[in-house]
Amino acid sequence: METVKPKSALNNRSKKLAKTFQKVISLRSATKLASNNGICMLNSHLKVKEDLFSDHQTKTHQGNGRNRAVMEALVARLFAGVTTIKAAYAELQMAQHPYNNQSIQAADQAVVDELKAISELKRRFLKKELDLSPQVTIMLAEIQEQQSLMKTYEITIKRLEAEVDFKDSNVSSLKKHLDDCVSFNKTLEKKLNSSGSLSLFDNLRLSALIPTHFVHFLHHTLRSVRSFSKLMMAEMESAHWDLEAAVKFIHPNAVFAKPTHQSFAFESFVCITMFEGFNNPNFSVQEDPPQKHSLQHGQSLYFDKFKKLKSLNPKQYLAHNPNSSFSKFLKSKYLQVVHAKMECSLFGNLNQRKVVNSGGYPDSAFFIAFAEMAKRVWTLHCLALSFHDDVTVFQVKKNTRFSEVYMESVTEEPVSASGESSDSNSGELRVGFTVVPGFKIGKTVIQSQVYLSLVGSPASS
Repeated sequence: METVKPKSALNNRSKKLAKTFQKVISLRSATKLASNNGICMLNSHLKVKEDLFSDHQTKTHQGNGRNRAVMEALVARLFAGVTTIKAAYAELQMAQHPYNNQSIQAADQAVVDELKAISELKRRFLKKELDLSPQVTIMLAEIQEQQSLMKTYEITIKRLEAEVDFKDSNVSSLKKHLDDCVSFNKTLEKKLNSSGSLSLFDNLRLSALIPTHFVHFLHHTLRSVRSFSKLMMAEMESAHWDLEAAVKFIHPNAVFAKPTHQSFAFESFVCITMFEGFNNPNFSVQEDPPQKHSLQHGQSLYFDKFKKLKSLNPKQYLAHNPNSSFSKFLKSKYLQVVHAKMECSLFGNLNQRKVVNSGGYPDSAFFIAFAEMAKRVWTLHCLALSFHDDVTVFQVKKNTRFSEVYMESVTEEPVSASGESSDSNSGELRVGFTVVPGFKIGKTVIQSQVYLSLVGSPASS
């Protein structure tokens, strides 16, 4: 007999299984629904933690930013303080020269005040009591620094102005000193060119006359020749003359070691022209009426003329003796030295020439210098005619071999054909041209002054 299970038991098991499946399905559905609605307990918890961490970072960053701003403001304030101290120190130095007690005290107080302020900043910084508004502090520090810089610049300007005033004062003093020196030199030159340098002849007698006296007065004469030559060159330069062309006209093939040596060419022209006819009585200027004298009486007459003329002003002498031999000599030599084209170029007209031709005497500095030179040459001629021995003048020809007996060089070193100074051992010394003629008094030779050049070599001579 089969055993038959009760139907109710099967039904109970089926109900339990169905409930189990229903719970599983319900749980999965709930989980999926929650997921679809964006609700997850684990994710929500993590998101809260992230938000808290982010807030903390923001607060930390803001704190660091403020600290940095405060430090920048502190550094700006310190730099401004240093600039203020620098400006006060500059003012302190400025007040020392010249001494200004009030400015010194003000600058000293400014330094003390700024050091106290910096010291207070240090104390507050170390105790972490800084309570600065960064923006305001930086702005005030910049204003303070700009004010200090402006003050420094003002002090620098004052110092520079003081230096300029001091240098201007020195320049004025030096100009005055220069003017005094020039005036003193002119006085000395005037004394040398005046009778003061001729005291040797004051008590001189005809019987005591020797060649040394002639040499002494010759040097006195040559000083006026050089002075007039320089004046003539200066006038030519002012009139824009080509001095090199003028030199080539005087001495066509002359070679000079230095440009300044060109003055010797002009001096040569003046000397040769002024001393032309020196060997003839009265320079070939005839007296009206001619007078005849014995030799001894003639020497005495010329010696008296020499003593009278050596100290006289030429213009005054000419005014009182318009028809004298010296007046005719002066007129003749002026027309030879200063030709018409030169005078017209230098002065723009021929007025001086017309005055001289008519027997008058211009008042220009140029003619006065010429008259003084002419008077000395004429007076030297009178002295030469006072000697018992004949006095003759000689000129050395170009390319003549140099002889120390008859010549002396106007320069320390000769010049070679290429225009360079050379050693005299490297060639033969030749005369380029005569600057000042020489003289013979009996057997006594007074050397001619020449400009030398060097030609060839010792082996080829």
